[in-house]
Amino acid sequence: MMRSAPLVVAAAALAASLSIASAQDLRGNVASGRDLSGHWCGNCHQIDGGPQARPGVSTFAQVARLPSTTALSLRVFLRSSHADMPNIQMSDADADDLIAYILTLKQK
Repeated sequence: MMRSAPLVVAAAALAASLSIASAQDLRGNVASGRDLSGHWCGNCHQIDGGPQARPGVSTFAQVARLPSTTALSLRVFLRSSHADMPNIQMSDADADDLIAYILTLKQK
């Protein structure tokens, strides 16, 4: 019984950290993120049900619904270079706004 105490403490710490990580998903201004998406991303990605700009490119709603899509995964993606995307340099605040907007699309 004594050996399970560290496991219980570790599980509680993990649960607490997951709730903190979920709360971090709420940073950013959704309206600003939507505006930024149209400016930076609308040449390739479909924004708010508008026309598909490039065939074969995922819509933001499709990206949002991926099980792997979290604020952290989007932040890492936005900070990484990708051969098939322009190298957009954005501030942390702009990234937070764009991430907040994309995460609102999970339910759509």
